[in-house]
Amino acid sequence: MSFIWPTLLLALSGIPLLVLLYVLLQRRRHRFAARYGSLGLVHDALGSGIGFRRHVPALIFLAGITILVFSLARPQATIDVPRNEGTIILTFDVSGSMAASDFQPSRMEAAKAAAQQFVDNQPASIAIGVVVFSDGGISVQAPTHDREQTLATVDRLVPRRGTSIGNGILVALNTIVLDAGDPPILKTSASGDPSEAVEAVQAPQGWYPSAAIVLLTDGENNESPDPALAADLAADLGVRVYTVGVGSPAGVDLEVEGFIVHTSLDELTLQFIAETTGGAYYNAGDEEQLRKIYQDLKPKLSIKPEKVEMTSIFAGIGMLIFLIGGTLSLLWFGHVP
Repeated sequence: MSFIWPTLLLALSGIPLLVLLYVLLQRRRHRFAARYGSLGLVHDALGSGIGFRRHVPALIFLAGITILVFSLARPQATIDVPRNEGTIILTFDVSGSMAASDFQPSRMEAAKAAAQQFVDNQPASIAIGVVVFSDGGISVQAPTHDREQTLATVDRLVPRRGTSIGNGILVALNTIVLDAGDPPILKTSASGDPSEAVEAVQAPQGWYPSAAIVLLTDGENNESPDPALAADLAADLGVRVYTVGVGSPAGVDLEVEGFIVHTSLDELTLQFIAETTGGAYYNAGDEEQLRKIYQDLKPKLSIKPEKVEMTSIFAGIGMLIFLIGGTLSLLWFGHVP
C-alpha cells in the first residue's frame, strides 16, 4: 500500500496522546470516587459494577479516530482490475502495387473502404492505431479511442514504393509494445529513416493477447525482412495477425516508372501469416468474410494492475466504527462519551 499524502501519517502520533489523556481522566474519576465513595449517588454515577465494559466505547472511538486519521494520507492499493479492452493496429500496404485497378477504383481505395467500415464497427473500448509500410514501415498514429482521428489518418494514405510486409508487421508490433509501456522490440537506424530496414530484438518483451494487427495488403513482398520471421515474432508476443487480401489472384498489369509489371494477390503468404499467429485470412472482395472479422476481433477480458485510492473506504469504516461505539454507549450508559 502507498499514500498520496504520506506526511499526514505523522498525525497518527497524536493517538498516544489521546490514550494518555483518557488514562489521566480515568485516574481522576477514581480519585473522585475514592474521595466521595461514601455517597451512594456518586458511587452509582461512576459505574460501579460495570467493570471493563465502561472502557469499550472509548476504545471503539479511539479505533475510529485512528482509521480516519489514517485515511487523511489518502492510501492507495494496487489491485488487479478486469477490463474488456483491446488494441488493434491497422497496418496498410502503401506500395506501388496498391495502385492496381483490379479492385475498383484501386486496391488502395478498396483497402481504405474496408478499414473505414472496420473502424466504424469497433466498440469504444478498442484503441486503434495506424501503421503504413512500403519498402519500410512507419507508425502513423499511436493507438487511440478517437475514431475521427483514425478515419482521417486512413483517408490520407497514398501508394508509394516497394513492399516489405515484414517491416509492416514489425513496426505494428513495436507500436503495441510501446503503447503498453514496455521497451521497444525494434532496433532502428540512427538516421530514423522509415524506409531503412529495422531489426527485431530476439527476446520477446512481454505477452499481449489483447492486441491484434489487421494487415491490409495484396501480399506481394519484395523487400526484407522475411514476413515469416515477423509472423513468428508476433506469435511469440501473443499478437494475432488478421490478414485482409486486397486484389485478385489473377492480377493485373501495372505501369511502374515506365515499366509494365504484373501484380496479383498472394493469398498463400497472407494465409501463412494468419495461421502462424492464430489470426485469420479474409478477402476484401468478400463482404461475408469482412463481416466475420468484426466478430473475431471482439474485445477480450484482460487483468491489469491499477492503483486505486482507498480513502473513501477507510473513511467509511471509521464512521461505521463511530456509529457502533455511540450505539453501545447509549445502550449501556444512556449517553455518548
